[in-house]
Amino acid sequence: MPPAATKPPAASRKKRRGDPWWAKVLVISGALLMLLSGTAIAGVTVLLDRYTGSVNQQNLIGSEAMATGTSINGALTMLLVGIDERPGENAEGSRSDSIILVHITANHDAAYLVSIPRDSRVQIPAFSKSRYPGGTDKINSAFFFGSQNGGGRAGGFELLALTIKRMTGITFNAGAIVNFSGFQAVTKALGGVHMCVDEKTTSIHIGHDSRGNTVAPFRMTADLRPIPVPGVKPQVYLPGCQDMADWQALDYVRQRELIPDGDYGRQRHQQQFVKALAKKTMSAGVVANPKKLDAVVRAAGQALTVDSGRFALSDWLFTLKDVDPAGVTMIKTNAGNFHSETVGGQSFETLDPTSLDLFRSVRDDNVAYFVSQHPDWVNADGAAVGG
Repeated sequence: MPPAATKPPAASRKKRRGDPWWAKVLVISGALLMLLSGTAIAGVTVLLDRYTGSVNQQNLIGSEAMATGTSINGALTMLLVGIDERPGENAEGSRSDSIILVHITANHDAAYLVSIPRDSRVQIPAFSKSRYPGGTDKINSAFFFGSQNGGGRAGGFELLALTIKRMTGITFNAGAIVNFSGFQAVTKALGGVHMCVDEKTTSIHIGHDSRGNTVAPFRMTADLRPIPVPGVKPQVYLPGCQDMADWQALDYVRQRELIPDGDYGRQRHQQQFVKALAKKTMSAGVVANPKKLDAVVRAAGQALTVDSGRFALSDWLFTLKDVDPAGVTMIKTNAGNFHSETVGGQSFETLDPTSLDLFRSVRDDNVAYFVSQHPDWVNADGAAVGG
């Protein structure tokens, strides 16, 4: 079990430009908050006002990828995006490094999380707002191309939404971007989280030398292979359920290089984090503690930039108040297996025909049937591991 801590070690705060690990965690946190904030604040007017007042709201989706209809009744689908953007930087250098579809069933009592691999090879449509002519590339490049030439975050998000619509036929009722500082604030406000580790996971980012100093235990080669640093013992997360401080949970869910299934394993761990954070958010220690609940709700508001679509944000919160953490199902694409191909010297991930069926089931609000036919595509939440 990793040692208890209340303050992130210095090494955990150092980010590599080529490894925007935090974006993947943040977008999942955003999905959780979008789903569960309604439950936490239903009937608490003061908290509702604080939450909706603190959220940065912006038009992100664009009219072409926005779902039609004027009623919030029926099935709903949100697009959650994490981007590699640092404070004070221009969004024109950003790519979407986490892409999650959050599908709410028509009766609004269950939800599905579906991640789209960032390296998926897709057709990106032409986008006049950023003068992008269209082409074939990794899906995370859509945000980059849409943000160019003054498109900014909104242009990047819109082109990504259009790309997903072209690939899947899915339109969106709402969308959100999540930022790094927001994730830190939410996790800190909760006082950490109880995680169930499902496999031995060795950190390539946090370790300790013989003097107890926190240093990186690996160096990365030009082709992003981790090489051990002599004399440094890495942080290791062993199988079992354990309390993690915010920096530990952050570090655990960012790991991919030293686990067998790489990005798919990291996606699984991130989705497990969603349920763990949901359980903590809805625990009596948070919900029955007005001061802590207020801090969590305000931090949640600051974590997101939201396009609530055709409906008020308060309508979303009350509509989703019946989505229980136990009703959130986490689904793998490609059954969690690599489908890699090299085109023009560049490596891509290919979505198999069953993954395309999964996206069609989201479009048609038929995900429950898909899951019944493909139970092995559901990610376990790790609760059965350890004590």
